[in-house]
Amino acid sequence: MLKTVNRVVLGLIGLVLVLGGGSVLAVGLGASPPSWWVHDGKRDVLLSDADRARWRDAGWFWPTVIAVLAVCVLLALWWLVAQLRRRRLAEVLVETGDGEGALLRGRALENVLVGEAESIEGVQRAAVALTGRRNAPHARVSLLLEPHAMPGDALHRLSAEALAHARDSAGLDRLPAVVRLRGVKHRAERVN
Repeated sequence: MLKTVNRVVLGLIGLVLVLGGGSVLAVGLGASPPSWWVHDGKRDVLLSDADRARWRDAGWFWPTVIAVLAVCVLLALWWLVAQLRRRRLAEVLVETGDGEGALLRGRALENVLVGEAESIEGVQRAAVALTGRRNAPHARVSLLLEPHAMPGDALHRLSAEALAHARDSAGLDRLPAVVRLRGVKHRAERVN
C-alpha cells in the first residue's frame, strides 16, 4: 500500500508543480493567460492586499484555511514517518543458551529462506522479507509457482521444511509467515 500511496502523492505533487511552474513561466515570458487565471501579467502578485482583505469579514474562511493547511501538514508528516520507518528486519537475535545472544543478519536469513523455497518442486521463484522485532520476526513470503505445481504441496513443504529450518536454526520459538502464491502466466495448451 505504501508504494501506491508514494506513487500517487508524488505524481500529484509533481503534476501540480509542473503545471504551476509552467504557467508562471509562460506568463512571465509574455503568454497571455486566460481571464480566470490567477496571474494577469509579468508584474502580477499571487495574493494582493485586496484579495487578502476580501475574506476578513467572513468568519468561516480563515479557520477553514487553517484547518485545511493543518490536515496537509499532518498528511505530510505521516508520509515522512512512513518513509523513514524501516520495513525490513536488519538483524535477528539468536539465543545461544549461555545468557548471551548472537545477532544474525536479516538478509542472510532471508537469502537462506529464498534458497530453500526455490528448491521446492514447482516453485520457480521466491521472495522473502523479514519484519517485526529482532526477537520475534515475521516472514512475508512470495512464491511464483510453475504451471504444473500443486499449491497445497508447495505451501506444506515451505512450512514444514524451509520455515521450520529457519526457525530451528535461529533458535526461535515460532516464526509466523504470510505466504502469497502466484502462478506463472503461460499460454493455454492446445488439445487435439
